[in-house]
Amino acid sequence: MPKINGNEIRPGNVLEHNGGLWAAVKVDHVKPGKGGAFAQVEMRNLRNGSKLNERFRSADKVERVRLEQKDQQFLYEDSGMLVLMDTDTYDQVQLSAELLGERRPFLQDGMMVVVEYHGDEPLNASLPQKVVCKVVETEPVVKGQTAANSFKPAVLDNGVKVSVPPFVGQDEDIVVNTETMEYVERA
Repeated sequence: MPKINGNEIRPGNVLEHNGGLWAAVKVDHVKPGKGGAFAQVEMRNLRNGSKLNERFRSADKVERVRLEQKDQQFLYEDSGMLVLMDTDTYDQVQLSAELLGERRPFLQDGMMVVVEYHGDEPLNASLPQKVVCKVVETEPVVKGQTAANSFKPAVLDNGVKVSVPPFVGQDEDIVVNTETMEYVERA
């Protein structure tokens, strides 16, 4: 695996550090008035989700890990485990639903999921950035209420609560960003 200097760490990089696999979440380059520059890196453990703040000087060498990404199709959920099918080999694999975290409600039947593997171990799963959902509960549309930047609460068919513009009514399909969990546009 390639080693990189401490000042080359970027957000999203996966590093092997202290015997674990860590994803760099936030990187700040600090140049104090006295002493050498360093990178202040906030990292998240890919196996247990714990966080760590670490300083890396430019002379420090860090092991950078490349994860293999596979497109897999969601089939069904069985007692907290997601059953996915590899679209190349048609093998079925079971992953913990906890890999998706709070994005889990946006998972729909037949949806393609990108799973990142380190060897045979699944470490991360990501959904498509935009998903179409139906509004099941919101306040009725009020004519003339077109103030800019005004939003109203809405409940989606998957139980997630989002804020939508005043012109969006009940039983309408909308596009939701799965990363920020915010309204994007009408479907």
